[in-house]
Amino acid sequence: MKSKVSYSDAPDDIQDALLNAKEVVDFLPPPELLFVKEETKKITISLSKKSIDFFKNASQKNHIPYQQMIRKVLDNYTEHYVK
Repeated sequence: MKSKVSYSDAPDDIQDALLNAKEVVDFLPPPELLFVKEETKKITISLSKKSIDFFKNASQKNHIPYQQMIRKVLDNYTEHYVK
């Protein structure tokens, strides 16, 4: 059973921020779960260096091709908003 966290020792502004924070639903899976094979179509896209570096590093840690990870993020985004 999880014990309740007390923020009584935190500075007032931080305590207020923590107590009034709203949880954001994370609809994207972690990098290690981005690996489903699907039919694909090749395109050319320019991405920021920061994004490419992130996915290349995550792909090395999880032994999953970085382009496959990027594809899965885009597919999940599409699934979330297409109804």
